[in-house]
Amino acid sequence: MKVTLQYPKNMKKLLLILLLILTVQMSFSQEESAFKEGEWFKFKMSYSNWLKAGNATLQVKEEALNNKDVYHVVGKGWTTGMIKWFFKVKDRYESYFDKESLVPYKFIRNIDEGGHTKNLEIDFDQENQKAHINDKKRNKKKIIDTEPNIQDMVSTFYYLRNNLNTDNHEVGDEVKIDMFFDEENYGFKLQYLGEETISTEFGDVEALKFRPYVMAGRVFKEEESLTLWVSKDKNKVPLRIKADLAVGSLRADLEAFKGLKHPFKIVVKN
Repeated sequence: MKVTLQYPKNMKKLLLILLLILTVQMSFSQEESAFKEGEWFKFKMSYSNWLKAGNATLQVKEEALNNKDVYHVVGKGWTTGMIKWFFKVKDRYESYFDKESLVPYKFIRNIDEGGHTKNLEIDFDQENQKAHINDKKRNKKKIIDTEPNIQDMVSTFYYLRNNLNTDNHEVGDEVKIDMFFDEENYGFKLQYLGEETISTEFGDVEALKFRPYVMAGRVFKEEESLTLWVSKDKNKVPLRIKADLAVGSLRADLEAFKGLKHPFKIVVKN
């Protein structure tokens, strides 16, 4: 399967791109969970490396859904600064996924991007491999077949963080995962690029570096337009995302966090 994305006119999909990028981390076994209830991230986004574009947050809660213990993650994105005066974005994404298997049961996408709105609610029948889609804006419902153990765009981020371990993998190794978005099944291919120490808001941090392969020609300049850095500790925190777009470039940096399950490691210089 291939990732299919729409071309973002006037940065229409700016914050959506961030959330999609956050889903593409490597799925290798990690013995201990990488996150817990109360974890919160905030990202700052810039366009062409200088123009403040927006912010995004992710927060983890614990709840019950249909008598099942789930994590409820809420992701929000919004434009800031000069951009919001001519193109306002206000997005909200929610995922309810199993606390043990981390497969999703419900996904919500409620967005307003410069007047382009969507209000989708998707219930996943993991046993029968079906996605029950409720398009609340158009008052339409449909059922679509899914891949086994399908993930949504938010749950994927946590599923892969929780199963990320590159100890036994070499530079150039690739991994794929199935994800469902809107009304389609998507497949991501991700390549491991090795380790790198990067400068962040919090100091120098040892990071794992990845290249997600995407569909070229619409949003991104080419298949190799994305680069992702995540912390090399047990949290697997997304530190930085850099994307070369068809017009300009986009960069997202972790600006603030709280509620991490494990110590956040910073390189101490002698």
